[in-house]
Amino acid sequence: MAKVDTSSSRPYHIVIFGASGFTGQFVVEEVARTVSEGPNGTLTWAVAGRSPQKLDKVLEQAAGTLGKPELRTAVEVIVADVGEPDSLAAMCKQAVIVLNCVGPYRFWGEPVVKACVENGAHCIDICGEPQFLESMQLNYDSQAADKGVYIVGACGFDSIPADMGVIYTRDQFKGTLTALESFLTASTGPEGGSINDGTWKSAIYGFADSGKLRSLRKKFGHKPLPVVGSKIKRRSALFYSNEVQQYAVPFMGADPSVVKRSQRFLLEEHQETPVQYGAYAGVGGVANIVKMLFAGMMFWFLVKFSFGRDLLIKYPEFFSFGFFSKDGPTRKQMEGSSFKFAFYGEGYTEGQDPSQGRPNAKIRTLVQGPEAGYVATPIAMVQAAITILNEPTALPKKGGVYTPGATFAKTKLVERLNKHGIQFSVI
Repeated sequence: MAKVDTSSSRPYHIVIFGASGFTGQFVVEEVARTVSEGPNGTLTWAVAGRSPQKLDKVLEQAAGTLGKPELRTAVEVIVADVGEPDSLAAMCKQAVIVLNCVGPYRFWGEPVVKACVENGAHCIDICGEPQFLESMQLNYDSQAADKGVYIVGACGFDSIPADMGVIYTRDQFKGTLTALESFLTASTGPEGGSINDGTWKSAIYGFADSGKLRSLRKKFGHKPLPVVGSKIKRRSALFYSNEVQQYAVPFMGADPSVVKRSQRFLLEEHQETPVQYGAYAGVGGVANIVKMLFAGMMFWFLVKFSFGRDLLIKYPEFFSFGFFSKDGPTRKQMEGSSFKFAFYGEGYTEGQDPSQGRPNAKIRTLVQGPEAGYVATPIAMVQAAITILNEPTALPKKGGVYTPGATFAKTKLVERLNKHGIQFSVI
């Protein structure tokens, strides 16, 4: 049985590891905003990382941004380094939950998972790298179960809106939902927008190692999920989407793999009908397609060679037409940006046999929110932690390495997200 111990045996409900990184600084601010939502109305927390000076600076910055001068002195600073296992162990022994913001996870993630499992701390990350997420499940699921620890990956923009969006749509559907497609669109304000190059690096190494992901998946020995209802049709690599009124491409992130893992868990543990899922992203009009094709061809060529990967990493703005940058977005850019996930589902009404005939009912839902990378992601990550702390009996019975959908399907996470600006609704 898993246990979420919020007693005084561990001084901190949450420790933010990598708090001085680009994303980590925004997670710090989000935790500071939500301290009243912890167990019994109080959240105890600390920040951790390699440099105490940088951590102090992040706390000072958060104190100024939020108008909370007490953060400078009230929040503990823990020195911990992924290269020093003893420091990670000491950090994990003090935390109920570690929020791991140190990426790319393929390089720095496993020591944190290992330390959390060995020292009884639950772990949440915001990884969008399928190879890391699935290798952690393969290598640590049984150990985490033995220790009663939850290791929950992809709790940021990859992949809470998609994974919980599928579950929300299924829960709202009156009958048996059998297939669902999502269409992601993002908008920016007059200041434009960009993404920190940490995500760019993850994509580079992910595509370079795609062969390893295929061999990793064979090790699970999974049988294909049963197809209920009409088989979902695969869209082409580039098509005009009537759903979002712009050209679209298959979504290249972790969402399809995360959703599939959630659906497998819900089938095996709760005997729920698995939902087929297709994920797409809107890319705009013809001008954007030309840019995307040109950037894509350069990316696919260069990512195959070490010198090419070095170039891509060194000049992210040039090779992505400014979409990724070493500086990331400004706060003004973040304020003007937002995202939408439109879900289109089909299935069978109550009383209809899903094994007979074509689906006879449809549903459309929407998940929308603020800027995805550094506003919505910290909200999703922190609310995932708050849910674990406050709803332990609604979580899976045993510990393990889980997806957000597997962990939070029976909780009030969607309600919590609705209150914090990530809105789930039926259209």
